[in-house]
Amino acid sequence: MHLTDSHAHVYSEQFKEDRDAMLQRAFEAGVQTIVMPNIDHTSIDVMLETELQHPRQCFAMMGLHPCSVGRHFEKELYEVETWLGQRPFAAVGECGIDLHWDKTTLPWQQEALRVQIALAKKHDLPLVLHTREAFQETAELIETAQDGTLRGVFHCFSGSRAEAERVIGLGFKLGIGGVATFKNGGFDQVLPGLALEHLLLETDCPYLAPVPYRGKRNEPAYLPLVAHRVAGLLGKDLEEVAEATTRTAQELFRL
Repeated sequence: MHLTDSHAHVYSEQFKEDRDAMLQRAFEAGVQTIVMPNIDHTSIDVMLETELQHPRQCFAMMGLHPCSVGRHFEKELYEVETWLGQRPFAAVGECGIDLHWDKTTLPWQQEALRVQIALAKKHDLPLVLHTREAFQETAELIETAQDGTLRGVFHCFSGSRAEAERVIGLGFKLGIGGVATFKNGGFDQVLPGLALEHLLLETDCPYLAPVPYRGKRNEPAYLPLVAHRVAGLLGKDLEEVAEATTRTAQELFRL
């Protein structure tokens, strides 16, 4: 079984003491490909070092996380733009809007997302979107910018069936992670009947560990638990889910 973790912060400080062992567990669990979202200028070096050490399994994105959008976000975006012009990346991300912690930065976050949408178009790369408590705000910007060339994923999707169909209508994928395994996650009302081709699997590690590890540090080796839950909700075979979501990831990120 070949699984792809389409969103994993395996370069995180939380893996500093056991990163190699953690990645080995992932590979042994069938997770052969890991796509790494960037956060801001502080995460670039360790992310690229992780990619350098595992060039066949780990692939870097380049972007600015909405929680890192502050007064000097233009400087951060200049660094993102510079890196995108220097070497290949799997995607622009993660980017988007987050209104959980600070709603006052919304205008800056919106402008930062517009810039990264333009960079995705310029470099013909997918967008990896973070939409915490901001699905409507993010979707509106994507709808305005969608000219048939934009593609990407609404990562860590946990919205309604109507929101899922809106994402699909925009030509984007749904990133399904550990929340799908939560008892009250609501995915039994969202996923059944959706075509497998619209889904990607992710851990968002070290966050949002699936049941039975909920509340603990997440890691890519737990991705089969997400795959198993998705297979059950769709009435599909586990192997079919693994194969289809990996194929979708390979096509989207051009791995």
